Amino acid sequence: MKVLHITAHLGGGVGKVLSRLAAQSAQREDDLQHIIACLETPEKSDFVNHVRMHGGKVLICPERETLDEAVGAADIVQLEWWHHPVVAAWLGTSALLPMRLVVWSHISGLYMPALPLAFVTAPHRFLFSSPCTWSHPEFAALSADLRGKVDAVFSSGGFDDLPDAPVRPMVGALRVGYLGTLNFAKLHPRLLDFVAAVDMENFRLVLVGDPSTGEALLDEAARRGLSDRLEIRGYRSDVAAELSSFDVLAYLLSPLHYGTTENALLEAMAMGVIPIVLDNPAERCLVHDGETGLIVDSPQTFAAALTWLSSEPGARKRLSHAADQEVRQRFAIEHTAERLLVHYQAMMAEEKRTWDFQPIFGARPADWFRSCQGPEAWRFQDDGTVDMSGAPPPILYEANKGSVFHYQRTFPDDSRLASWAQAMMHRLG
Repeated sequence: MKVLHITAHLGGGVGKVLSRLAAQSAQREDDLQHIIACLETPEKSDFVNHVRMHGGKVLICPERETLDEAVGAADIVQLEWWHHPVVAAWLGTSALLPMRLVVWSHISGLYMPALPLAFVTAPHRFLFSSPCTWSHPEFAALSADLRGKVDAVFSSGGFDDLPDAPVRPMVGALRVGYLGTLNFAKLHPRLLDFVAAVDMENFRLVLVGDPSTGEALLDEAARRGLSDRLEIRGYRSDVAAELSSFDVLAYLLSPLHYGTTENALLEAMAMGVIPIVLDNPAERCLVHDGETGLIVDSPQTFAAALTWLSSEPGARKRLSHAADQEVRQRFAIEHTAERLLVHYQAMMAEEKRTWDFQPIFGARPADWFRSCQGPEAWRFQDDGTVDMSGAPPPILYEANKGSVFHYQRTFPDDSRLASWAQAMMHRLG
C-alpha cells in the first residue's frame, strides 16, 4: 500500500512522527510504502535522511505535475494539516485529482487556527491529533454517521531517539526548565506572574528555545526585576542532555494555544522530568494529575506545587518514574502506526474521489487565510482594513504559524493580504 504524505515541511513534531512511521513500517514489514511530499525545502536534513534510510521516499518541492503523478499512484493520500499557506495553496488553487484522502490535523482547532466544520466532514477520514478537539461544540455534535469518519490519533513519534531516564537526586534544589517555543502565542501571557509567585531561594527557570522569539519575554522580565529568575539557553540539538539537567518541566502554555500531542512535553516526561502543566484541554489528555505530573490553575498553585515537590522526595521519585513508564508505553510509535493502519485499511474499501475545496476555503490566498480565523475572521475586512479592537489573541501577531504575515510573505501579490499585513504592522509600530 502506497501512502503519500503531503506536508509543508519535515520540522518539529511532524518531521519526527513521519520519519518514525517510515522506520516502523520497515521494521514491521507491514507492506506500507511511505512517500513524503515536502512542499518547502527542509531547514534540516535529519528527518529526511531518516525516512530515506528506512526505505521511504521524500519529494522536496515537487512541481505540480510530479505531485499529481504521486497522487495518482498513491493508494492513500494523507494531508498533514496545520493551516500552513503552501498546503492551503495546494488545496485551494484548483480541483484535485481522484484520491482516497485522510487529513491529519496537527492543531487542535479549539481556538486559532480554526478547523472549518465542512473541512472536517469532507475527506474519507479526518484525524485529530488529540482527543481534546472533540470538546469543540461543533465536533461534539456530529451525527453518528459523520463521527464514524472522524477519529483522534496522537501524533507521537515515540522515543527511540532518547536514552533511558537518568537517575536523579530526589533531594536538594529543584532544577526547573521549559523546552519549546518562547513566544506568547504558545506560552502563557502571564508567565512572569508564575515565575514571580515562586517562594524558593535561588529559583530560576531555564528556557530552552530560539532566543529570537523570547525577546519580548526578556524585556518584560527586565522591567519587572525578574531577569535573575530566567535563563535562556537558546536552541539545543541535544534534547536529551537538556532534559537530563531538569527535575521539573514548567510547561505553562496559553489557554488559547493551538497544540495537541505536545511532543516536547512527552519527551520530557519520557526522560523522567516531572511536568507541571496548566488545566488546558490538550494537557489534560497527556498528564494524569497526581500520577504522572501536576496540573495547576494559577501562579499560586504553581508555586505551591514546586514547594511541595521540593519537600517531598518520595513524591518526586514516584511522579518521575510514572511519567517515564507511562509515556513510553502509551505514546510509543507502534501505537501511532497501528491506529493509522486501521484507517488506511478501511479506506481501501472506498473509491477514490475528486476534490474541490474552494467552496470551503475560498478561491484566493486571502480567503484561505481568513477561512481558518474562526471567531476572529471579522477583523479582516474585504476592503483591506483590519479591526484590532478589544483583546485580539497574540497569535494574530505571529511572524509565522499561519499568520497574516506568513501568508503575505508566501503570496506577495495578494492585495488584501498586503493591506491586512501593512495595517497590522502599523499597529505594532
